[in-house]
Amino acid sequence: MVTITTEVATTARWDDVQRALTGGGDGASCQCIWPMLRNKDWNETTTPERVEMFRAEIDAGPPPGLIAYIDGEAAGWIRIGPRIRQRRLAHTRTIVAATQEPFDDDSVWAVSCFVVRRDHRGKGLNRALLDAAVDYAKGAGARVVEGYPVDTGGTSQRSNELFHGTLSTFVAAGFEPRGELKAGRPLVALDVTS
Repeated sequence: MVTITTEVATTARWDDVQRALTGGGDGASCQCIWPMLRNKDWNETTTPERVEMFRAEIDAGPPPGLIAYIDGEAAGWIRIGPRIRQRRLAHTRTIVAATQEPFDDDSVWAVSCFVVRRDHRGKGLNRALLDAAVDYAKGAGARVVEGYPVDTGGTSQRSNELFHGTLSTFVAAGFEPRGELKAGRPLVALDVTS
């Protein structure tokens, strides 16, 4: 049996963040900066620039996400933080149309990215990351946590298409559908004040 633990992403854990982002998928090139930039700005950045932007974000704090460890090895990542800081979300028309929460409310947090190393998939990391992210958000004063998962309908999907997480993971963690971005892409939310 594996032991899964999680830690917030801090400067001291930079190497672990980088390890978690590699090993399959787009994490190494994206550097989880995609949710932070509008599309035009994203398209004008290079991977080395994204690395520096992400490092600066972590150095400045507060931690923008959590790292999952399996038996002490960095194995996965989740981005969680106030939705208002994740600039792309406020400029995504489908999210704006589907949410029931005002965009200027910093007590609304968002989960916008999951990465799990290929060698650690299928071990429950996404659920462990999501549970830890909800606890982190609650402890930091969040009122609501939103997610924008993929409804796989039980079918297999390419891992690069699942960085938003899966609907089944969010539902198992207590999230409820609150709107639809498009077919197969619900907006889900969890009230964390109780």
